[in-house]
Amino acid sequence: MASGEFQLKQIELIMGLRSRGIRSTKVLSAIEKVPRHLFVSPAFEAQAYADTSLPIECGQTISQPFVVAYMTELLNIGDRDKVLEIGTGSGYQAAVLSHLARRVYTIERYRTLAREAGERFADLGLSNITGMVGDGMRGWPEQAPFDRIIVTAAAEEVPDELQNQLKDGGIMVLPVGPAGGVQHIVRVMREGDNFVHEQKLAVRFVPLVKGRAQQL
Repeated sequence: MASGEFQLKQIELIMGLRSRGIRSTKVLSAIEKVPRHLFVSPAFEAQAYADTSLPIECGQTISQPFVVAYMTELLNIGDRDKVLEIGTGSGYQAAVLSHLARRVYTIERYRTLAREAGERFADLGLSNITGMVGDGMRGWPEQAPFDRIIVTAAAEEVPDELQNQLKDGGIMVLPVGPAGGVQHIVRVMREGDNFVHEQKLAVRFVPLVKGRAQQL
């Protein structure tokens, strides 16, 4: 597909997100700046700007653009914020975050995905993203606390270790629910030693798994 066709599809995607209720011009602008076709496998390139999730390597998925936009909007990221992402995947969500935040830290349990995402970030000149292969359930305590945390795989319950890495006044957004069952986006807001949880949109994500992957 020619670059002009990708640009047209990108415009159609942004219009679709707007019609579905995404109001933040900052979020829409960030999504518009990220060429999603570079984050999907060549076999799915023609579907890159469809509002749907797509399979990627290691049995994972690249999230539906509406869900990416919705979760990012809930984070309400400021341009001086330090953001932690759990589940790098193809790197698409981190790339979107990089256009909103001062610094993005992203953790992936699959070495293959982390390496390929890092190559995409370098190719696009996204120098404010730092990646690591590791256990996302642990977060990144050496860099904590974070202004914002986003988790792109479903936890059965909100992980204490992650919400404890939020700054006072910080926000975490993640899907919560059993694998294969009913899951919802939950927004966690830290108020001192208290955490306020708000249940939002019903979704379906791959499960958040403890530990690093042994292969791939």
